[in-house]
Amino acid sequence: MNDVLKIGLIGLGKMGLTRAREIARHPQAQVTVGADPNISTHKDYPEVECFTDIGRVIDSDVDAVFVATPNRFTPDAVIAALDAGKHVFCEKPPGRTVEDVEAIIEAEKRNPELKLKFGFNHRYHGGIQEAQRIVKTGRLGKILFLRGVYGKSGGEGFEKEWRSSKEVCGGGILLDQGIHMLDLFRLFCGDFVEVKSLVSTHFWNVDVEDNVFAILRDTEGRTAMLHSSSTQWKHRFNLEIYMSEGYLSVNGILSSTRSYGDETVTIARKKFDEGFATGKPREEIIYFDTDPSWELEVADFIRHITEDSPVESGNSEQALKAMQLVFDIYADDAK
Repeated sequence: MNDVLKIGLIGLGKMGLTRAREIARHPQAQVTVGADPNISTHKDYPEVECFTDIGRVIDSDVDAVFVATPNRFTPDAVIAALDAGKHVFCEKPPGRTVEDVEAIIEAEKRNPELKLKFGFNHRYHGGIQEAQRIVKTGRLGKILFLRGVYGKSGGEGFEKEWRSSKEVCGGGILLDQGIHMLDLFRLFCGDFVEVKSLVSTHFWNVDVEDNVFAILRDTEGRTAMLHSSSTQWKHRFNLEIYMSEGYLSVNGILSSTRSYGDETVTIARKKFDEGFATGKPREEIIYFDTDPSWELEVADFIRHITEDSPVESGNSEQALKAMQLVFDIYADDAK
């Protein structure tokens, strides 16, 4: 393999640009070719050979392909790239259905020498990684339950966006954004075996959900509660982890717009001692000023290729189980 990996981009919109910037910063990778049917996006890549046909990327001499397309097109692009002998980084969600992910995994099995990674970048945020570190130390005991809220304001034109179309996306806010929180629930608790949910469209004139309330139980009997919403008029990210000796909370998630506020981790130990007000433990707050998630995620993918190491975070099994949870939530409401 070349010292510098040649990278192709399929999908040159917002996420394509985000990935391209991080690839450009990496000393072992270079974007050489891209494709998007929307010609207006090509001007954002002055040093990249751009086409409207994704086949030009797949048939090129690139070592790896980044797929950042609407959900309807994702599985076909990923499968074609794998079968053409390219390593693949795929944005979430990995398609419109569980079957889409299963088809991708079949292509992965046909090409075991290739690396396949999915873009669950929240795992790489400083707040989440600090929460993981604290949980692993055991200083706050064992996890009792999780509670997560992830919501955004749809905004002007939201109803006409491709993310609001079931035909293009396969689902609404849960599949588009809530899947990140479900992936984090799994990161801390593992597999969930029981699901109860309410799925609804409260406000937006769309054919997908704009609010989901779900309660999940894992194999150890621990509970996780999720609210995923596109009628959260103030953007909000909050992941609470309550443990036997205290709690921690990841509040805010750094984004390009900073619309979710500061990213912090709040930590506290339970206090029942005399002299302390019950229910008001002393809290420690850790602040995070930068978002390294995009850089770390791209670097991990490149490292897996150059070192021929297995994908640990964002692998196909994790993507499949996150998708299965999404559709288990849909299915429970439909009973």
